[in-house]
Amino acid sequence: MGTPEFAVASLDALVKAGFEIVAVITAPDKPAGRGMKLQESAVKQYAIEQSLLVLQPEKLKDSAFIEQLKSIKADIQVVVAFRMLPEIVWNMPPMGTINVHGSLLPKYRGAAPINWAIINGEKETGVTTFKLKHAIDTGNILMQEVIQIGDDENAGSLHDKMKATGAALLVKTLHGLKEGSLEEKDQSILETGIDTPHATKIFTETCRINWNDDVSRIHNLVRGLSPFPGAFSSLDGKLLKIFSSEKELAEHDDPAGKVRSDGKSYLKFACKGGYIHVSELQLEGKKKMHAVDFLRGYRLSDPAFNS
Repeated sequence: MGTPEFAVASLDALVKAGFEIVAVITAPDKPAGRGMKLQESAVKQYAIEQSLLVLQPEKLKDSAFIEQLKSIKADIQVVVAFRMLPEIVWNMPPMGTINVHGSLLPKYRGAAPINWAIINGEKETGVTTFKLKHAIDTGNILMQEVIQIGDDENAGSLHDKMKATGAALLVKTLHGLKEGSLEEKDQSILETGIDTPHATKIFTETCRINWNDDVSRIHNLVRGLSPFPGAFSSLDGKLLKIFSSEKELAEHDDPAGKVRSDGKSYLKFACKGGYIHVSELQLEGKKKMHAVDFLRGYRLSDPAFNS
């Protein structure tokens, strides 16, 4: 059960490992693009290429879907980047349902674990396989693998590393369950005495840069929201998305958000403890580009900005 590209890696790993995939469950086709043509999910596209049975229920509690799911008689269900399942679905197979989650649970339960690990300045994260139960991301842990986070890594590159690591861990987990060699770990025991940050959904306000904030925190926000949805501020009264940045630690008297640029090679914003140098950006009405290319064709409205 999965929908986006992240889930394709896990499905592909299962196919190549020789597991029998009795069905693939994914989101219904949705209209997208200028022509609003129906678009198939990445998981569906891969499943069709592999001649796998594809189910696309609108509602997971639909009686016809439940009966179809029962008729398939799967030993186990695997969930990777899918919807929240009702108990009648996740509790159906004799071996239960397992999930691949992009964090070291119990840390970063929720919808955006990759983003929040970087936004919070973590040096490492990982992937967890666990058994589903009622409360989201709280089931017994089966296996985990640590992934290091680079100082300038963004959510996109971490996503790609996690996609591959998660797929490999899933295969190990299923072999372990088949052999009976895995010992489940209760998350409530692991939570005792440790900080358990959550990974809530990313909202528009989450992406707004506060130039009164610390230079390192702003740099982490930019990394954690790149390439999507992108941290944003404004420039000359227009929306400015920042996808890549460098931090400059420095003492200064500039007010927060003060823009400085030589008009050629750099564009930076003042913040607490230094400056954020913008490397890749997109100004409202323009395409995404590197700062140097942007400055070549753009004149800042206030000459006092130039320095």
